[in-house]
Amino acid sequence: MGGLAGAGGSGGNAGLIGNGGNAGADGAGTTATLGGTAGTAGLLIGNGGTGGTGQAGANAGFFYGNPGNGGNGGTGGGPVIAGGRGGNAGLFGNGGAGGSGVSAAGGDGGTGGILFGNGGAGGNGADNNGFGNGPGFAGGNGGAAIGLFGSGGAGGAGGAGGAAFAGGNGGAGGAGGLIGNGGRGGDAGAGGLPAIGGNGGSATVIGNGGNGGNGSGGGAGGTGGTGGLLSGANGVNGAS
Repeated sequence: MGGLAGAGGSGGNAGLIGNGGNAGADGAGTTATLGGTAGTAGLLIGNGGTGGTGQAGANAGFFYGNPGNGGNGGTGGGPVIAGGRGGNAGLFGNGGAGGSGVSAAGGDGGTGGILFGNGGAGGNGADNNGFGNGPGFAGGNGGAAIGLFGSGGAGGAGGAGGAAFAGGNGGAGGAGGLIGNGGRGGDAGAGGLPAIGGNGGSATVIGNGGNGGNGSGGGAGGTGGTGGLLSGANGVNGAS
């Protein structure tokens, strides 16, 4: 028997020019979650993030940056799992959007940079299609932008389970550097054996961090190399 749907969240307050975010929709499903509260707008121009189902929107940055929206939860045939949190904005940089939950949590969006860099988007969670319909596996978190211009890498998606084995978790996005962007986290492999995605490499100066390798039925994805003056190498994919 389905439970009652949760109420929608409150709308965010507006700033001087920026708009308050929209409230999240109310939840639906067997154990509905409340709608997320919308983020508050920035002092000047940035808008507040929209709340997801069961996940609050982040607050806007002090000046221009917009935050990421909260990811929506999903049911996956069971309890509603919250989506990832939207990343907070920097001065100009935007926060990453939270990933959607399915039967596992979505990854959190990365924080926007102190100046221009954007936070990476969180990866989506995945269903577990294996025996017993257990929980799925989470998406990786988006990388934070920690430098001036470089953006954080996106988190990898969680892998769907298959047969008696579960999928792995998505890799985290690498952090953005001064100019270089962080590498993307690898996607997890589908079941066979748990196979997590490799984490994206972080950027330090100009070079981009390498992307994390994807997981597979046989092994985990390799971690992306750290970027310096040149770009880091990509991680290898897991063996099939």
